[in-house]
Amino acid sequence: MAKNDTPPRKDNFEAPNKLNRNVETTGHEWDGIEELNNPLPRWWVWVFLGTIVFAIGYMAYYPALPLVHYTVSGWTSRGQLMAEMQNADAEKHVFEDKIVRMDVQAIADDAEVRTYATAAGRMLFSVNCSQCHGSGAAGAKGYPNLLDDEWIHGGTLADIAYTITHGIRNGTDEKARNPGPMAAFGKDELLTKEQIDDVVNYLSVLAHGFKGNESTERGKTVFAENCALCHGDQGQGNRELGAPPLNNAIWLYGGSNKDRFETIWNGRAGVMPAWGQKLSESDIKKLAVYVHGLGGGEAVATAPAVSATEVVPAAPAAARE
Repeated sequence: MAKNDTPPRKDNFEAPNKLNRNVETTGHEWDGIEELNNPLPRWWVWVFLGTIVFAIGYMAYYPALPLVHYTVSGWTSRGQLMAEMQNADAEKHVFEDKIVRMDVQAIADDAEVRTYATAAGRMLFSVNCSQCHGSGAAGAKGYPNLLDDEWIHGGTLADIAYTITHGIRNGTDEKARNPGPMAAFGKDELLTKEQIDDVVNYLSVLAHGFKGNESTERGKTVFAENCALCHGDQGQGNRELGAPPLNNAIWLYGGSNKDRFETIWNGRAGVMPAWGQKLSESDIKKLAVYVHGLGGGEAVATAPAVSATEVVPAAPAAARE
């Protein structure tokens, strides 16, 4: 074909569907393109009708309508939930009954019951204790760390259970641990500021092994005359009096010189609620097992087992403030 032999140009293009005049159109047309009204495939129609029939049967057999709880099968998700909750309660009651009958030491000695008690105690701790002791039981300033082995009132299972039950210096439980408050040596003018400064310096020698000087020697004398009665001549503490050790790096109210000065000047008197007035004895046993198992729990005394929530254990006794 020669260069000039180009095909003639069409001024109008006819859409291909216009060539089929045997199929009706829907009447929709855009830019010359019409929408054909072809019938659906017969198999597709039957499948569609089948899904409708299936849906009706499904709605009758299983719950599918709001507020309708009766079905041909008798099954409902609500009913399944209630059945599962009843089964869970039945399994829980097996352990709950055991915990009611067992003392706290027997619970700790039974691996299966201990596992249940620890899990339940963790939940109780999160709801009732974490606000003060922290979600991980690491404590905070003024609130004891329950993860280490430093116990102000003793860390055996019986000690912990008793302290949880009756609390400390709360004024609401006559059996609460009440060793009395720490004296406010500065505010009550029992010691001068200079004497307190010397004691603070001496505590650095006791707790950290710092080299002594004239100030620490004066502080040692003041400590022996005013502090050793409760905390011991070597700062070893006294659980019967609720006096924590001062010869290590664990400080309930902060271990800086400023914190120690403030403690000696103003005194301290930590308070813990008597949870026995709010929780059941079983719940307290679970809490005791959980706290004891956090890592710092002490070995159980060899004395005969007694109700941990009713009898004050012999020294070394109690639980952290």
